[in-house]
Amino acid sequence: MMQTIKEKEKKAYEIMKEEFGYKNLMAAPHLTKIVVASGTGRLMKADKNKNTFVADRIAKITGQKPSVRGAKQSISGFKIRTGDLVGLMTTLRGKYMYNFADKLINIAIPRTKDFRGIERKVVDSIGNMTIGIKEHTIFPETGDEEIRDVFGLAITFVTTAKTKKEATRYFELIGVPFKA
Repeated sequence: MMQTIKEKEKKAYEIMKEEFGYKNLMAAPHLTKIVVASGTGRLMKADKNKNTFVADRIAKITGQKPSVRGAKQSISGFKIRTGDLVGLMTTLRGKYMYNFADKLINIAIPRTKDFRGIERKVVDSIGNMTIGIKEHTIFPETGDEEIRDVFGLAITFVTTAKTKKEATRYFELIGVPFKA
């Protein structure tokens, strides 16, 4: 029987308590949120239906409606002005976060074509992990008829880990498939 991320977190604490010398459960790293984002860029101006399509797919994948994000500054080379809509983002916490993490690690990532593992360098120095996914179609909620409208996602796991070493060990213990 497959274990959930929450169950793996409890076992990870016991293992990491010996390795890192944690005194209590709150000292050990744990997930605080998962941020799922997709840049739509020129699609926003060219075709409003594509933006609606991307928002609908992100909502189906995450279980939560994404918010529209605007450009923070003007860039004349890309013909973008401050406030222009350039992407979609949703922040998952609690039940939605754990459900999405289970789905991503156990179902979606293994469905990726020619998958050989995630690089360890995706974990940053403050304990967060950002994964780029080229095709949203690896998620089971997407239909096969959507092949022509494929978009990518950036998924960030935010943890309470203090160092890269702690975070990498935590992600290993909850089942993130790193390269050997």
